[in-house]
Amino acid sequence: MGTSLQQQFEQLSTLLQQYRHYWQLLPFSCDSLPWPDKKLQQCLLALDEQQIKQIDSSGALQQQYFAEFFPALFALPELTAMPDSEALVPLPFWLANGIGGRKLQQIDALCRQWPDSALPVLEWCAGKGHLGRILVHRFGQPVTSVEWQQQLCDDGSALAAKYQLAQQFVCADVLAAPLTAVLQPQQHIVALHACGQLHITMLQQAVQAGCQQLHLVPCCYHLIPQAQYQPLSDAGAKLDLHLSKDDLKLVVQGQVTAGERVEKLRGTEVLWRLAYDELRAELSGQPHYRPLASVAKHWFSADFAAFAHWAAAQHQLTLPALVNWPHYLQRATQRAALVQRIELVRHLFRRPLELWLALDKALYLQQHGYQVSISEFCQYQVTPRNLLLRASKQP
Repeated sequence: MGTSLQQQFEQLSTLLQQYRHYWQLLPFSCDSLPWPDKKLQQCLLALDEQQIKQIDSSGALQQQYFAEFFPALFALPELTAMPDSEALVPLPFWLANGIGGRKLQQIDALCRQWPDSALPVLEWCAGKGHLGRILVHRFGQPVTSVEWQQQLCDDGSALAAKYQLAQQFVCADVLAAPLTAVLQPQQHIVALHACGQLHITMLQQAVQAGCQQLHLVPCCYHLIPQAQYQPLSDAGAKLDLHLSKDDLKLVVQGQVTAGERVEKLRGTEVLWRLAYDELRAELSGQPHYRPLASVAKHWFSADFAAFAHWAAAQHQLTLPALVNWPHYLQRATQRAALVQRIELVRHLFRRPLELWLALDKALYLQQHGYQVSISEFCQYQVTPRNLLLRASKQP
């Protein structure tokens, strides 16, 4: 790696601070483009919906449209992709059965990066232990799979017994108490898509126990108990980035897995939330945007009036008997177009922010005597959360 992890982290910290007013904001609370740069405004207002979608999903188009506005952003070094290792022997049908296609591709990609090591494996946040089962089959090391849901442990144990694999399950809530009885120095700890606080806790407990090797693919960085992200590394703690959960949600806005129906529901959700906000602001005389809790997607297949009544109840607001629903939906359409353009700019900073969060964790491991690397372990299309932290410590 040309630049050290520390240098990369400093470079990203500078960049995120330099451009923070472009990404550290809530698009829903804006009533116009929030940046004074007239040329950038003209560029954004000239785009139609189709162009916005195309640019949003293409790094080359992002560069073409925005490099002149954010030169430092597009001058960042590319992240190392994993070298293509030899193809793996295909899994027997009985082992791959019941694992979704993308999940199987992710597990395969992780297996391609597996070190030549005889350490026993601990699988963190294992679910039914699909990854653990495949690791036992491919590499022959025994696997202990840790999962907090008893039913998933039972299902995984039954599969391991059925196929006579050296995999045992420990049912435990890793956030409630340290796994001191299970974690050992002579161990390789692995997690594929452990969310927020779960992967933070994994790193802290692995460091505490002195686990020799570690593979982590983090996910859902915003799922933390605090209102703000608490950096793990000394370098991160010294900065004044102050990342809120809304900032962290920016990282996971990249979607490659959504089908047309989900895409349509997401569009409806944005429109309805904005339409309700137009109505709420008018009725309450409070123009500032008030957020609503997350809600199941099925709401957005029903009708807008039902959603608006639910939303109003969240804000202790009573709606009048007669409401001109189409009027508010029409007003929301204009706001949704504005939100799309603001998000297009914010999305330029998704990957730098995700890399910053991963590097914060990598530097934390370095501080505790680990050799660490970060790379992309698979194509973005297989999963947008494709950053792999690999760490090892001399026994």
